[in-house]
Amino acid sequence: MTKRHKDTPKDTSKDTSTTRRRFLKVAAAGAATTVAAPAALAQSGPVSMRFQSTWPAKDIFHEYALDYAKKVNDMTGGDLKIEVLPAGAVVPAFQLLEAVSKGTLDGGHGVLAYHYGKSNALALWGSGPAYAMDANMLLAWHKYGGGKQLLEKLYKSIGANVVSFPYGPMPSQPLGWFKKPVQKADDLKGVKFRTVGISIDVFTGMGAAVNALPGGEIVSAMDRGLLDAAEFNNASSDRVLGFPDVSKVCMLQSFHQNAEQFEIMFNKTKYDALPEKMRAILDNAAEAAGQDMAWKAIDRYSKDYEEMQSKDKVKFYKTPDSVLQKQLEIYDEVVTKKSSDPLFKEIVDSQMAFAKRATQWEQDTITNRRMAYNHYFGPNAKKKT
Repeated sequence: MTKRHKDTPKDTSKDTSTTRRRFLKVAAAGAATTVAAPAALAQSGPVSMRFQSTWPAKDIFHEYALDYAKKVNDMTGGDLKIEVLPAGAVVPAFQLLEAVSKGTLDGGHGVLAYHYGKSNALALWGSGPAYAMDANMLLAWHKYGGGKQLLEKLYKSIGANVVSFPYGPMPSQPLGWFKKPVQKADDLKGVKFRTVGISIDVFTGMGAAVNALPGGEIVSAMDRGLLDAAEFNNASSDRVLGFPDVSKVCMLQSFHQNAEQFEIMFNKTKYDALPEKMRAILDNAAEAAGQDMAWKAIDRYSKDYEEMQSKDKVKFYKTPDSVLQKQLEIYDEVVTKKSSDPLFKEIVDSQMAFAKRATQWEQDTITNRRMAYNHYFGPNAKKKT
Protein backbone atom coordinates (compact mmCIF):
# COMPACT_ATOMS: atom_id res chain seq x y z
CA MET A 1 0.00 0.00 0.00
CA THR A 2 1.39 3.43 -0.89
CA LYS A 3 1.83 6.25 1.55
CA ARG A 4 -1.25 8.38 1.89
CA HIS A 5 -1.21 12.10 1.42
CA LYS A 6 -3.51 14.94 2.38
CA ASP A 7 -6.66 15.61 0.40
CA THR A 8 -6.49 16.68 -3.19
CA PRO A 9 -5.87 20.45 -3.61
CA LYS A 10 -8.18 22.47 -5.77
CA ASP A 11 -7.57 22.65 -9.49
CA THR A 12 -4.97 25.37 -10.12
CA SER A 13 -5.91 25.84 -13.76
CA LYS A 14 -8.35 28.63 -12.89
CA ASP A 15 -6.69 31.85 -13.91
CA THR A 16 -8.95 34.48 -12.41
CA SER A 17 -8.40 38.20 -12.33
CA THR A 18 -8.36 38.03 -8.54
CA THR A 19 -5.45 35.57 -8.60
CA ARG A 20 -3.57 37.75 -11.04
CA ARG A 21 -4.02 40.91 -8.93
CA ARG A 22 -2.88 39.07 -5.81
CA PHE A 23 0.15 37.69 -7.64
CA LEU A 24 1.15 41.13 -8.98
CA LYS A 25 0.88 42.56 -5.48
CA VAL A 26 3.00 39.80 -3.96
CA ALA A 27 5.60 40.05 -6.74
CA ALA A 28 5.93 43.80 -6.18
CA ALA A 29 6.41 43.24 -2.47
CA GLY A 30 9.04 40.61 -3.26
CA ALA A 31 11.01 43.05 -5.38
CA ALA A 32 11.00 45.51 -2.49
CA THR A 33 12.18 42.94 0.06
CA THR A 34 15.14 41.94 -2.11
CA VAL A 35 16.27 45.46 -3.00
CA ALA A 36 19.07 45.20 -0.45
CA ALA A 37 20.54 42.14 -2.18
CA PRO A 38 23.28 43.98 -4.17
CA ALA A 39 24.79 45.38 -0.98
CA ALA A 40 24.66 41.98 0.67
CA LEU A 41 26.38 40.33 -2.27
CA ALA A 42 29.15 42.87 -2.17
CA GLN A 43 30.31 41.45 1.14
CA SER A 44 33.20 39.00 1.19
CA GLY A 45 32.56 35.26 1.22
CA PRO A 46 30.61 32.85 -0.94
CA VAL A 47 27.11 33.59 -2.15
CA SER A 48 24.48 31.11 -0.97
CA MET A 49 21.24 30.43 -2.78
CA ARG A 50 18.34 28.40 -1.45
CA PHE A 51 16.43 26.52 -4.14
CA GLN A 52 13.41 24.28 -4.02
CA SER A 53 12.38 21.77 -6.65
CA THR A 54 8.79 20.82 -7.40
CA TRP A 55 9.64 17.12 -7.02
CA PRO A 56 9.76 14.59 -4.16
CA ALA A 57 13.31 13.88 -2.95
CA LYS A 58 13.16 10.31 -4.30
CA ASP A 59 12.22 11.34 -7.85
CA ILE A 60 14.87 11.40 -10.59
CA PHE A 61 13.62 14.92 -11.39
CA HIS A 62 14.91 16.12 -8.01
CA GLU A 63 18.18 14.41 -8.88
CA TYR A 64 18.33 16.53 -12.04
CA ALA A 65 17.93 19.64 -9.87
CA LEU A 66 20.80 18.48 -7.67
CA ASP A 67 22.90 17.81 -10.77
CA TYR A 68 22.47 21.41 -11.90
CA ALA A 69 23.37 22.74 -8.47
CA LYS A 70 26.52 20.61 -8.34
CA LYS A 71 27.64 21.87 -11.75
CA VAL A 72 27.24 25.47 -10.59
CA ASN A 73 28.94 24.83 -7.26
CA ASP A 74 31.87 23.12 -9.00
CA MET A 75 32.20 25.71 -11.79
CA THR A 76 32.28 28.62 -9.33
CA GLY A 77 34.81 26.90 -7.09
CA GLY A 78 32.49 27.37 -4.15
CA ASP A 79 32.03 31.12 -4.68
CA LEU A 80 28.34 30.40 -5.26
CA LYS A 81 26.63 27.57 -3.43
CA ILE A 82 23.14 26.38 -4.37
CA GLU A 83 21.24 24.27 -1.85
CA VAL A 84 18.27 22.39 -3.33
CA LEU A 85 15.31 21.37 -1.17
CA PRO A 86 12.54 18.97 -2.29
CA ALA A 87 8.92 19.92 -3.01
CA GLY A 88 7.03 21.16 0.02
CA ALA A 89 10.11 22.00 2.07
CA VAL A 90 9.24 25.70 1.87
CA VAL A 91 6.16 25.97 -0.36
CA PRO A 92 3.88 23.54 -2.25
CA ALA A 93 5.01 22.62 -5.76
CA PHE A 94 2.43 24.78 -7.54
CA GLN A 95 3.51 27.87 -5.55
CA LEU A 96 7.15 27.86 -6.67
CA LEU A 97 6.83 30.79 -9.09
CA GLU A 98 5.28 33.04 -6.48
CA ALA A 99 7.88 32.07 -3.85
CA VAL A 100 10.84 32.77 -6.16
CA SER A 101 9.31 36.02 -7.44
CA LYS A 102 8.70 37.18 -3.87
CA GLY A 103 12.21 36.24 -2.72
CA THR A 104 11.08 33.59 -0.24
CA LEU A 105 13.30 31.31 -2.34
CA ASP A 106 16.31 32.38 -4.39
CA GLY A 107 15.42 29.97 -7.16
CA GLY A 108 13.75 26.75 -8.12
CA HIS A 109 13.53 23.77 -10.45
CA GLY A 110 10.30 22.70 -12.09
CA VAL A 111 8.29 22.92 -15.31
CA LEU A 112 6.50 25.89 -16.82
CA ALA A 113 3.19 24.01 -16.98
CA TYR A 114 3.05 24.14 -13.16
CA HIS A 115 2.51 27.93 -13.48
CA TYR A 116 -0.61 27.43 -15.60
CA GLY A 117 -2.78 29.15 -13.00
CA LYS A 118 -0.76 32.37 -13.37
CA SER A 119 -0.90 32.45 -17.16
CA ASN A 120 -2.16 29.76 -19.53
CA ALA A 121 0.48 30.76 -22.10
CA LEU A 122 3.30 29.54 -19.85
CA ALA A 123 2.20 25.97 -20.60
CA LEU A 124 3.01 26.46 -24.28
CA TRP A 125 6.56 25.58 -23.26
CA GLY A 126 5.94 21.84 -23.47
CA SER A 127 2.27 21.16 -22.78
CA GLY A 128 0.88 20.07 -26.12
CA PRO A 129 2.00 18.61 -29.46
CA ALA A 130 4.39 21.54 -30.13
CA TYR A 131 3.42 21.45 -33.80
CA ALA A 132 5.36 18.21 -34.45
CA MET A 133 8.51 19.38 -32.68
CA ASP A 134 10.18 17.31 -29.99
CA ALA A 135 11.50 18.89 -26.80
CA ASN A 136 14.96 19.52 -28.20
CA MET A 137 13.47 21.36 -31.17
CA LEU A 138 11.24 23.42 -28.89
CA LEU A 139 14.35 24.44 -26.94
CA ALA A 140 15.93 25.42 -30.28
CA TRP A 141 12.91 27.66 -30.88
CA HIS A 142 13.34 29.09 -27.39
CA LYS A 143 17.00 30.00 -27.87
CA TYR A 144 17.11 30.89 -31.57
CA GLY A 145 13.52 31.39 -32.69
CA GLY A 146 12.33 34.14 -30.33
CA GLY A 147 10.98 32.04 -27.46
CA LYS A 148 13.36 33.51 -24.88
CA GLN A 149 12.19 37.07 -25.57
CA LEU A 150 8.54 35.98 -25.52
CA LEU A 151 8.97 34.23 -22.17
CA GLU A 152 10.57 37.35 -20.69
CA LYS A 153 7.66 39.41 -22.04
CA LEU A 154 5.16 36.93 -20.61
CA TYR A 155 6.70 36.90 -17.14
CA LYS A 156 6.83 40.69 -17.17
CA SER A 157 3.14 40.84 -18.10
CA ILE A 158 2.18 39.02 -14.88
CA GLY A 159 4.66 40.91 -12.72
CA ALA A 160 6.91 37.91 -12.07
CA ASN A 161 10.30 39.01 -10.70
CA VAL A 162 12.17 36.02 -12.13
CA VAL A 163 14.83 34.97 -14.64
CA SER A 164 14.03 31.68 -16.39
CA PHE A 165 16.21 29.07 -18.08
CA PRO A 166 14.21 26.33 -19.84
CA TYR A 167 16.51 23.33 -20.26
CA GLY A 168 16.56 19.53 -20.26
CA PRO A 169 14.53 18.10 -23.17
CA MET A 170 12.14 15.35 -22.05
CA PRO A 171 11.07 12.38 -24.19
CA SER A 172 7.44 12.21 -25.29
CA GLN A 173 5.39 11.30 -22.24
CA PRO A 174 3.00 8.34 -21.88
CA LEU A 175 -0.74 8.86 -22.16
CA GLY A 176 -0.85 7.50 -18.63
CA TRP A 177 -1.76 4.72 -16.23
CA PHE A 178 -5.23 3.16 -16.48
CA LYS A 179 -7.35 0.34 -15.07
CA LYS A 180 -7.60 -1.22 -18.54
CA PRO A 181 -6.12 -0.47 -21.97
CA VAL A 182 -7.49 2.56 -23.81
CA GLN A 183 -8.81 1.43 -27.19
CA LYS A 184 -10.62 4.53 -28.41
CA ALA A 185 -11.04 8.20 -27.53
CA ASP A 186 -14.44 7.59 -25.94
CA ASP A 187 -12.76 5.41 -23.31
CA LEU A 188 -11.58 8.63 -21.64
CA LYS A 189 -15.10 9.94 -21.09
CA GLY A 190 -15.97 10.18 -17.41
CA VAL A 191 -12.51 9.04 -16.27
CA LYS A 192 -11.18 10.90 -13.21
CA PHE A 193 -7.80 11.86 -14.61
CA ARG A 194 -4.70 13.74 -13.46
CA THR A 195 -2.73 16.04 -15.75
CA VAL A 196 -1.43 19.64 -15.79
CA GLY A 197 -1.07 22.65 -18.09
CA ILE A 198 -2.97 22.93 -21.36
CA SER A 199 -3.42 19.16 -21.12
CA ILE A 200 -6.12 19.95 -18.55
CA ASP A 201 -8.16 21.53 -21.35
CA VAL A 202 -7.32 18.79 -23.85
CA PHE A 203 -8.38 15.89 -21.62
CA THR A 204 -11.43 17.84 -20.45
CA GLY A 205 -12.35 18.28 -24.11
CA MET A 206 -12.03 14.52 -24.52
CA GLY A 207 -14.56 14.00 -21.73
CA ALA A 208 -12.32 13.25 -18.74
CA ALA A 209 -12.90 14.74 -15.28
CA VAL A 210 -9.52 16.36 -14.75
CA ASN A 211 -7.73 17.19 -11.51
CA ALA A 212 -4.30 18.87 -11.44
CA LEU A 213 -1.97 17.41 -8.82
CA PRO A 214 1.78 17.69 -8.21
CA GLY A 215 3.83 14.55 -8.74
CA GLY A 216 4.12 13.49 -5.12
CA GLU A 217 0.34 13.31 -4.60
CA ILE A 218 -0.79 11.33 -7.64
CA VAL A 219 -0.29 7.72 -6.58
CA SER A 220 -1.98 8.13 -3.20
CA ALA A 221 -4.96 9.77 -4.95
CA MET A 222 -5.22 6.76 -7.27
CA ASP A 223 -4.87 4.42 -4.30
CA ARG A 224 -7.73 6.17 -2.50
CA GLY A 225 -9.99 6.17 -5.54
CA LEU A 226 -9.84 9.94 -6.04
CA LEU A 227 -8.40 9.28 -9.50
CA ASP A 228 -9.16 6.52 -11.99
CA ALA A 229 -6.12 7.21 -14.13
CA ALA A 230 -3.16 9.60 -14.33
CA GLU A 231 -0.10 10.62 -16.25
CA PHE A 232 3.15 11.92 -14.81
CA ASN A 233 6.21 11.61 -16.99
CA ASN A 234 8.59 8.68 -17.53
CA ALA A 235 9.50 5.13 -16.54
CA SER A 236 11.93 6.08 -13.74
CA SER A 237 9.73 8.72 -12.09
CA ASP A 238 6.57 6.67 -12.47
CA ARG A 239 8.22 3.60 -11.00
CA VAL A 240 9.79 5.28 -7.96
CA LEU A 241 6.58 7.20 -7.24
CA GLY A 242 4.72 3.88 -7.07
CA PHE A 243 2.49 3.79 -10.16
CA PRO A 244 3.01 0.02 -10.64
CA ASP A 245 1.55 -0.47 -7.15
CA VAL A 246 -1.82 0.98 -8.20
CA SER A 247 -1.99 0.08 -11.89
CA LYS A 248 -0.55 -2.55 -14.23
CA VAL A 249 -1.58 -0.85 -17.48
CA CYS A 250 0.42 1.99 -19.01
CA MET A 251 -0.43 3.55 -22.37
CA LEU A 252 2.67 4.77 -24.21
CA GLN A 253 2.87 7.72 -26.62
CA SER A 254 0.77 10.86 -26.49
CA PHE A 255 0.63 14.40 -27.81
CA HIS A 256 -0.49 15.97 -24.53
CA GLN A 257 3.12 16.64 -23.42
CA ASN A 258 5.14 15.78 -26.45
CA ALA A 259 7.92 18.35 -26.04
CA GLU A 260 8.26 19.32 -22.39
CA GLN A 261 11.41 20.57 -20.73
CA PHE A 262 12.46 21.65 -17.25
CA GLU A 263 12.83 25.19 -15.96
CA ILE A 264 15.55 26.63 -13.73
CA MET A 265 14.34 29.86 -12.21
CA PHE A 266 16.03 32.63 -10.21
CA ASN A 267 14.73 35.59 -8.28
CA LYS A 268 15.58 38.39 -10.74
CA THR A 269 16.77 40.88 -8.14
CA LYS A 270 19.25 38.43 -6.67
CA TYR A 271 20.32 37.16 -10.09
CA ASP A 272 20.92 40.69 -11.44
CA ALA A 273 23.07 41.52 -8.41
CA LEU A 274 25.55 38.73 -9.21
CA PRO A 275 28.80 39.48 -11.06
CA GLU A 276 28.56 39.05 -14.83
CA LYS A 277 30.94 36.09 -14.76
CA MET A 278 28.78 34.27 -12.23
CA ARG A 279 25.61 34.93 -14.23
CA ALA A 280 27.34 33.45 -17.28
CA ILE A 281 28.12 30.31 -15.30
CA LEU A 282 24.48 29.95 -14.23
CA ASP A 283 23.35 30.27 -17.84
CA ASN A 284 25.90 27.89 -19.34
CA ALA A 285 25.55 25.39 -16.51
CA ALA A 286 21.88 25.05 -17.47
CA GLU A 287 22.82 24.05 -21.01
CA ALA A 288 25.46 21.61 -19.74
CA ALA A 289 23.02 20.11 -17.24
CA GLY A 290 20.39 19.82 -19.97
CA GLN A 291 22.62 17.66 -22.13
CA ASP A 292 23.70 15.58 -19.14
CA MET A 293 20.04 15.12 -18.18
CA ALA A 294 19.19 13.86 -21.67
CA TRP A 295 21.98 11.27 -21.53
CA LYS A 296 21.07 10.15 -17.99
CA ALA A 297 17.39 9.86 -18.98
CA ILE A 298 18.18 7.42 -21.80
CA ASP A 299 20.15 5.21 -19.43
CA ARG A 300 17.81 5.27 -16.46
CA TYR A 301 14.44 5.33 -18.23
CA SER A 302 15.32 2.35 -20.41
CA LYS A 303 16.40 0.31 -17.37
CA ASP A 304 13.23 1.08 -15.43
CA TYR A 305 11.07 0.45 -18.50
CA GLU A 306 12.62 -3.00 -18.81
CA GLU A 307 12.33 -3.78 -15.10
CA MET A 308 8.71 -2.63 -14.83
CA GLN A 309 7.89 -5.33 -17.37
CA SER A 310 10.08 -8.10 -15.93
CA LYS A 311 9.75 -7.39 -12.20
CA ASP A 312 6.63 -5.27 -11.69
CA LYS A 313 4.56 -7.12 -14.33
CA VAL A 314 3.35 -3.92 -15.96
CA LYS A 315 1.79 -4.21 -19.40
CA PHE A 316 2.61 -1.43 -21.84
CA TYR A 317 0.41 -0.62 -24.82
CA LYS A 318 0.75 1.86 -27.66
CA THR A 319 -1.91 4.56 -27.59
CA PRO A 320 -4.18 4.04 -30.64
CA ASP A 321 -3.70 6.48 -33.52
CA SER A 322 -7.38 7.44 -33.26
CA VAL A 323 -6.77 8.75 -29.73
CA LEU A 324 -3.67 10.66 -30.84
CA GLN A 325 -5.59 12.24 -33.72
CA LYS A 326 -8.38 13.29 -31.35
CA GLN A 327 -5.81 14.95 -29.08
CA LEU A 328 -4.59 17.07 -32.00
CA GLU A 329 -8.12 18.10 -32.93
CA ILE A 330 -9.04 19.07 -29.37
CA TYR A 331 -5.74 20.89 -28.88
CA ASP A 332 -6.44 23.03 -31.94
CA GLU A 333 -9.85 23.94 -30.51
CA VAL A 334 -8.29 24.89 -27.17
CA VAL A 335 -5.61 27.02 -28.81
CA THR A 336 -8.17 28.83 -30.99
CA LYS A 337 -10.17 29.73 -27.90
CA LYS A 338 -7.16 30.86 -25.87
CA SER A 339 -5.71 32.87 -28.76
CA SER A 340 -8.12 35.65 -27.86
CA ASP A 341 -5.21 36.60 -25.56
CA PRO A 342 -2.84 38.49 -27.93
CA LEU A 343 0.33 37.30 -26.17
CA PHE A 344 -0.84 33.69 -26.21
CA LYS A 345 -1.45 34.01 -29.96
CA GLU A 346 1.93 35.67 -30.50
CA ILE A 347 3.67 32.71 -28.86
CA VAL A 348 1.64 30.17 -30.84
CA ASP A 349 2.36 31.96 -34.13
CA SER A 350 6.08 32.08 -33.32
CA GLN A 351 6.18 28.36 -32.50
CA MET A 352 4.28 27.41 -35.66
CA ALA A 353 6.55 29.47 -37.91
CA PHE A 354 9.67 27.88 -36.45
CA ALA A 355 8.14 24.39 -36.40
CA LYS A 356 7.08 24.52 -40.05
CA ARG A 357 10.68 25.06 -41.13
CA ALA A 358 12.39 22.87 -38.53
CA THR A 359 10.07 19.87 -38.77
CA GLN A 360 10.19 19.78 -42.57
CA TRP A 361 13.98 19.65 -42.32
CA GLU A 362 13.73 16.90 -39.69
CA GLN A 363 11.16 14.78 -41.54
CA ASP A 364 13.11 15.01 -44.81
CA THR A 365 16.53 14.45 -43.26
CA ILE A 366 16.40 12.12 -40.26
CA THR A 367 16.32 8.37 -40.93
CA ASN A 368 13.47 6.43 -39.33
CA ARG A 369 15.38 3.99 -37.12
CA ARG A 370 12.60 1.39 -36.89
CA MET A 371 14.14 -0.60 -39.78
CA ALA A 372 17.51 -0.78 -38.02
CA TYR A 373 15.82 -1.74 -34.73
CA ASN A 374 13.92 -4.59 -36.44
CA HIS A 375 17.08 -5.70 -38.23
CA TYR A 376 19.03 -6.11 -34.98
CA PHE A 377 16.39 -6.79 -32.33
CA GLY A 378 13.08 -7.56 -34.05
CA PRO A 379 11.37 -10.99 -34.06
CA ASN A 380 13.02 -11.97 -37.36
CA ALA A 381 16.47 -10.66 -36.49
CA LYS A 382 19.34 -13.10 -36.86
CA LYS A 383 21.36 -13.79 -33.76
CA LYS A 384 24.56 -11.81 -33.79
CA THR A 385 27.72 -13.37 -32.43
